[in-house]
Amino acid sequence: MFDLAKLGTHVQGLRHDRGMTLAELASAAEVSVSMLSSVERGQKAATVVVLSRIAGGLGVGLADLIADTEPRRMIVRRAADQDAVEEPGGWRRTIVSPVVPGVNFEWIRTTLPGGCDAGEFPAYAPGSHEFVVVETGTLRLRVADQVAELSAGDSGYFAADAPHAYANPGSDPCAYYVAALIMRPRGPR
Repeated sequence: MFDLAKLGTHVQGLRHDRGMTLAELASAAEVSVSMLSSVERGQKAATVVVLSRIAGGLGVGLADLIADTEPRRMIVRRAADQDAVEEPGGWRRTIVSPVVPGVNFEWIRTTLPGGCDAGEFPAYAPGSHEFVVVETGTLRLRVADQVAELSAGDSGYFAADAPHAYANPGSDPCAYYVAALIMRPRGPR
């Protein structure tokens, strides 16, 4: 038998992981706030059409939304399924970590062409942390008023509740990884 309470908890967890309000997800899924709220509370058996819309609003497949919501010991994210974003200025960001409901962790690989400044990122909520390791090239990391230049193999940590910026001051491309424990919300970029 299908457990509506488990489904509701799963939907709510996915929504929280994405930092979405009930109204934001309802709008993205094109369902009413009351319907979404009833689904999250396990009080209503939504149609397949409604569940498909909710899945779309969350950016997951319908099968992933309604699949057994028991914790999985292993989650694999294939390279072809990783989200890659081409940013203005020629830099690229790829989220390599799987999405795990209830876990506010992201692992990101970024490549910056020579001389590229990725700009400043606003502070995350208190309790957020970022770890950085440079794979190739040189990375200039600025956190609030502190600046450090990291070379291949160097790593660093900072409390991500301050504005921070990444730039490649060299002429060669720079590739680096960020492991981030993110507490929501975050201001606009």
